[in-house]
Amino acid sequence: MAKVKLTSAFCRDVTCPPNKRKFVYRCTEFTGFGIEVRQSGKTYYHYYTKPNGKAAQLKIGGVGDITFDDARRRSKELRSRLVLGGNPAADKASRKAMLTFADLSDMHVEHAQNTLRSHACVEMTHRLYLKPRFGKLPLDQITPQEIERFLAELGKTHAPASVDRTRLVMNRAYTLGRSWKVPGAESNPVAAVARPRYDNKRTCLLSPAEVERLLEACAKSANPLLKPIVQLLLATAARKRELLNARVEHIDFERSVWQIPMTKNGRSRYVPLSKAAMAVINELPRYDGCPWLLPNPKTLKPFDNFKRAWATACKEAGLPNLVPHSLRHAAIGALVSQNVSLLVAGKIAGHLRPESTARYAHLADKTLAAAVEAGASSLGLSEVAE
Repeated sequence: MAKVKLTSAFCRDVTCPPNKRKFVYRCTEFTGFGIEVRQSGKTYYHYYTKPNGKAAQLKIGGVGDITFDDARRRSKELRSRLVLGGNPAADKASRKAMLTFADLSDMHVEHAQNTLRSHACVEMTHRLYLKPRFGKLPLDQITPQEIERFLAELGKTHAPASVDRTRLVMNRAYTLGRSWKVPGAESNPVAAVARPRYDNKRTCLLSPAEVERLLEACAKSANPLLKPIVQLLLATAARKRELLNARVEHIDFERSVWQIPMTKNGRSRYVPLSKAAMAVINELPRYDGCPWLLPNPKTLKPFDNFKRAWATACKEAGLPNLVPHSLRHAAIGALVSQNVSLLVAGKIAGHLRPESTARYAHLADKTLAAAVEAGASSLGLSEVAE
């Protein structure tokens, strides 16, 4: 054992002496704070003396699992508790019974699998980001400051929306833990971490010339259904998965209406079909015993995706940054720009909240300008301006 001034750099670089199984360094500045160095790794501890005079120690966390500043702060908290007559042995037993974040993570993923239609994002976020960083830590030892640092680091390599989604998943895990009365989840450290501010609301307007180029490129595709898929996405403002999973029985050919039995929002909705959309649908190939509207001709099952054919067509059309979901934005934008109200456009698109359609409000500027001119004209103000 040696006494030195422990710093973050020292703890990062120190190694176990080659002739020792383990070695302990005690801090000269913070009483009780120390680090145990082994060939297999390094661990922060708080060292103290029991009332009977025997030496004791409390494990704080591995060097790779907790930052130096958090470990030192934890040591100071333990020292204060001891001074005030706390019972470290009882605290240690309580911590052993405490679940780790990995335990809560597994509970959250299982809950998502049983309750959410799309749970892959929850599972992926826990597996790739949250469990590697917080999995070994007891729930009550994860601090808002540590979460903020983690999200800041994640923001250097990931989009703001991805960072926000990670924060939301972690917040949801603690919220569920509290409702389940999980020990350690009574207080939610994520609640003290502000959500990142960003604007990822995209709108996309395609000109008639761009649509023509895109459809011409799709017509040349090796995928014979790429063109009708694009035409119907533009004509209905539907989501890609909604269209690919559409069945023939969902189309009311007499009323020109498409019923989507289950949407992303967990509700059904009816989409009116234009004459152009019905013309495309009537030209689609039919296969005996196949219920799908746009089946893969090789498997007679819905397409998983059409990424390769889409990328090739977009490149040929001079629209390399276009994604399939852009067609939904373009369709809604086209409705609004043609004087369709935001309320009606939102109902066609299946938006549950007005805010989802509000992003297209700027496209109605021409309509507003025309209304202002009409009002001025009716008051005779246009003559004054002349």
